[in-house]
Amino acid sequence: MNRSTQQEQMFVPEIVTFGETMALMLPEDVKGIEYSSHFQSLFGGAESNVAIGVARLGHRVGWFGRLGKDPLGRMIVKKIRGEGVDVSRAELTTEAPTGLMLREIISGKTSVYYYRKGSAASLMKPEQLDESYISQAQYLHVTGITMALSESARETLKESVRLAKKNGVKVCFDPNLRLKLWSLEEARGALLEMAQEADYFLPGLDELKLLYATESFDEIIGKLRELPGVSIVKGGEDVTYIVDKTSVTEVPYFKAERIVDTVGAGDGFCAGFIAGLLKNYSLAEAVRLGNLIGCMVVQNEGDWEGIPTWEQVEAFLNNEKHVER
Repeated sequence: MNRSTQQEQMFVPEIVTFGETMALMLPEDVKGIEYSSHFQSLFGGAESNVAIGVARLGHRVGWFGRLGKDPLGRMIVKKIRGEGVDVSRAELTTEAPTGLMLREIISGKTSVYYYRKGSAASLMKPEQLDESYISQAQYLHVTGITMALSESARETLKESVRLAKKNGVKVCFDPNLRLKLWSLEEARGALLEMAQEADYFLPGLDELKLLYATESFDEIIGKLRELPGVSIVKGGEDVTYIVDKTSVTEVPYFKAERIVDTVGAGDGFCAGFIAGLLKNYSLAEAVRLGNLIGCMVVQNEGDWEGIPTWEQVEAFLNNEKHVER
């Protein structure tokens, strides 16, 4: 047994997450995909974004999923590992390719194009889960994106939640509604069913308006109070809401000096919130940390590249001045 294998076997994650991470191609100019000849080769995925974020904030994280045994899949595994995330349970398969997405910004509007139908991640099956690995964690973080990939991926997510609850692992669920992947009608039933299983439900306010088919804030709050867990609602009017059976708490945003790229802000928030839970913060303090990470992410380009380290967060909170030279 080599040294790296021994280290992987000794690794005990504080949080485990899984899902599809895709290669990401971005035009290097502002002409859009159709007229561009040069692209940046990057990667992104809601769950791996969160994993990288929590790792940068000083905690032990495990991410797994299925990727093609191809150059893109190998690149993704290496880069996630390079961010300090355990990928010992990730699988490279010859059955299907790594998923791909292209993104462009035209006239200030972002458009994403997916090439993920039949991808390696869509072939995930419940029997591929490692219960012993999940059971070691304090938290399992999953998103609705996995549920939209395929029936087998949906069943895999459900089984992961069942295994987590069986072993006393808390479940964080971000619905991450993606209407390019499935219809609202199909998504509504599946996502609300999973909300019932979550210890921490992490939706956006706009998502809730679609899922509950109402614009009424009071009606939405009433629905959330029927859930067994706590709901953390992103995207309020300058606040994030904490909703439990008896109360609604507002946690103010941090003001961004500039907004460069809003992609990944929600994942940054989730990373900060979960890191706060791992640091034994109160719910309000954990949400405040999530708000701060989301604020810092939107001031940088990239899905996960702008997520700060814990040292950078402490410097911000302590008002330390940046020394350029």
